[in-house]
Amino acid sequence: MMPLCYAEHNQPQIIRKISGNLEVKKHLEDLGFNVGGEVSIVSALGGNLIVKVKESRVAVSDELARKIMI
Repeated sequence: MMPLCYAEHNQPQIIRKISGNLEVKKHLEDLGFNVGGEVSIVSALGGNLIVKVKESRVAVSDELARKIMI
């Protein structure tokens, strides 16, 4: 397992674990990040990531990307 921020761009990955407190987990779940779901990095810009999850594109900070384990 490794944090999402280290994944290769445009390569589909499966979310294995989401760490952090309940508030962080709930926020990521509301954005569509669920264990077992597919995610891929579209681009990185200034330390932030544009991520494709559930047919949507979402911007996440590097800090949040480190809490999503693939």
